[in-house]
Amino acid sequence: MQKNHVKKGDIVEVISGKERGKRGKVLQVLTEEKKVLVEKLNMIKRHTKPSQVNQQGGILEREGKIHISNVLPIDPKTSKPSRVSRKKLEDGSSVRVTKRSGEILDTI
Repeated sequence: MQKNHVKKGDIVEVISGKERGKRGKVLQVLTEEKKVLVEKLNMIKRHTKPSQVNQQGGILEREGKIHISNVLPIDPKTSKPSRVSRKKLEDGSSVRVTKRSGEILDTI
């Protein structure tokens, strides 16, 4: 399995496509498809028939998928998008670190 530079809950900025420059929180990472769902970005309309779950039916709006290469995590120190690297600490734990400022994002 390939390791991704974003995780669920990260704040990311879209760097390419029609939603370029917008920021949002990652709702889901689809590793098999190499795509992510970002909160309130790339909204699509889905026409649905009435069913047991949705009695009314109609047009539903939801987040569409964005390719994982088109998003970058936000550096907490500079508040700008940054690439991510991995480092091992002295205690043996592994952490995600931003390339821009060296700020630790989280432990892996």
